[in-house]
Amino acid sequence: MGIQDIIEGKRQWRAHVARVKALPPDYQIVYQEIQRYLFKVGPVDLVDGTLLSGLVEFFEEGAAAGKGVLQLIGTDVAAFCDDLIKDSRTYADVYQESVERNSGAAEK
Repeated sequence: MGIQDIIEGKRQWRAHVARVKALPPDYQIVYQEIQRYLFKVGPVDLVDGTLLSGLVEFFEEGAAAGKGVLQLIGTDVAAFCDDLIKDSRTYADVYQESVERNSGAAEK
């Protein structure tokens, strides 16, 4: 990764954060909770993927339509997050695979 890639990545992240800050306060709170959840258990490709930017777009559309954030995602934020990443490889999967590999090697 070159310096230009780092600069471009920072520029894109700042633009993303600006979009989040433009959301209504309740949307911002829920977005931050979702982001925190996904950073802990989320997919391996979270940073490189389009999940977070797609979420902001979804929230922007909901806010523009005058809907409350909980009307969009429901009252269980964790369940919403789990549904978002159900088909993605997570860090928990990577850890489980390494444990299985290591325990298989130890048994031999």
